[in-house]
Amino acid sequence: MATAIAEKPQMSDAEWEARQQLAACYRVFDMLGWSEMIYNHITVKVPGEDNAYLINPYGLHFSEVKASNLVKIDIDGNKLDGSPYPVNPAGFTQHSVFHKHLPDAHCIIHTHTTAGMAVSALEGGLQPTNFYACNFVGQIAYHDFEGVTVRSEEGERLIANLGGKRVMFLRNHGILVMGRTLPEAFIKHWALQRACEIQLATLSMGKPLHVPDEVVSVHQRDLSKVQIPGGQGAADFAAMVRLVDRIDTSWRD
Repeated sequence: MATAIAEKPQMSDAEWEARQQLAACYRVFDMLGWSEMIYNHITVKVPGEDNAYLINPYGLHFSEVKASNLVKIDIDGNKLDGSPYPVNPAGFTQHSVFHKHLPDAHCIIHTHTTAGMAVSALEGGLQPTNFYACNFVGQIAYHDFEGVTVRSEEGERLIANLGGKRVMFLRNHGILVMGRTLPEAFIKHWALQRACEIQLATLSMGKPLHVPDEVVSVHQRDLSKVQIPGGQGAADFAAMVRLVDRIDTSWRD
């Protein structure tokens, strides 16, 4: 906790709160088994600042991320806070495109989970064969694999393929989700990951049953009736943070 006390006066309360929330999210992802060595990224805008974002330090595992060691960068990935850690160019090239062009993309998540990568490599992508998959019918964009994402010119195609959607499968690559808040992006990723896991299990058993379009419409219409007030994903994320705190509270530092 001494680190938090030393660092907080050097930044706004809003930035420190964003840092703690993002650090907690990295620990939640690790707890849920969504870490990928030192790779993959969750980024958020710094509240009240133009073109300032937070990203994980390149070289640290998700389980090592703390509020104080997150790296503050500009839209081009240049460090703004004197952090000793580098930034992965393959990580922020993709994120910067969406942060720059989508005002509502406060939080962006990209992962290489086994289930997410498997479905991204499947012809037809996610199919309406389970409860969670039905949440996303008509809401998923797809982008063809072009190799590791380090070339800025791919950005135009990413934006064009995303269109008005805020969930994307990077084909042969993995999951990309974004939200107006971090908890919103978290719950989208959680539900999409569950949909992928269940699809893999279903396809392993044989030919799946597809949910009819009219039932999908009713399902999506009624989803809001089971959400807890406080913002999409807020209660879910808070519950996961409480679980993380039982394991290790160092993310708060």
